[in-house]
Amino acid sequence: MIPKSIKLSLLLLFLLAFLPAHAALADTGPKPTMDFEFKQELTGEPVTITAGVLYECAQPDCSDASPLEELGPQRFTCEVDSCSALAYGFRPYHRLEIQFSDGQTRQSNIFETAGFDSKYTVTVRPQDLLVDAPSIFTPRVFPNAMIVLMACFCALLGVGLLAGVTIFLVRRSKKN
Repeated sequence: MIPKSIKLSLLLLFLLAFLPAHAALADTGPKPTMDFEFKQELTGEPVTITAGVLYECAQPDCSDASPLEELGPQRFTCEVDSCSALAYGFRPYHRLEIQFSDGQTRQSNIFETAGFDSKYTVTVRPQDLLVDAPSIFTPRVFPNAMIVLMACFCALLGVGLLAGVTIFLVRRSKKN
């Protein structure tokens, strides 16, 4: 006969065999992003991006500017003609500082976060950068939300029209 303590130990070992061998990882879900498309207002040969920094600020004048930290997936990266940022959350104000192939480092105006998935147009000028932040209510910022809003409006209009016609026909048939 097997003692009760050995049975309990075997049962625990059997149950441990079904536990995962590695730690479970959890993600916090979708993260806000910023995409920067560059267009050039320079004469002569076009310049390419060699490096860049996205400064975040809590103050509207960016007196407390600090670079976006690289933490896990949070980072600011640049290609030769575009940049993008992914963060756990952005501060309200920002400024870009981009180094170009002509050896010049240009700084942008201060701009605000334009939504969860923000898309900006950056104009490269001879001495600086001009970031055009779209309004939060433009279809470019929330294209899917605008489609859903229009679909809901059309559905509401259709239901209202159908209810009106039904009421009209019911009342008309009662008169006859």
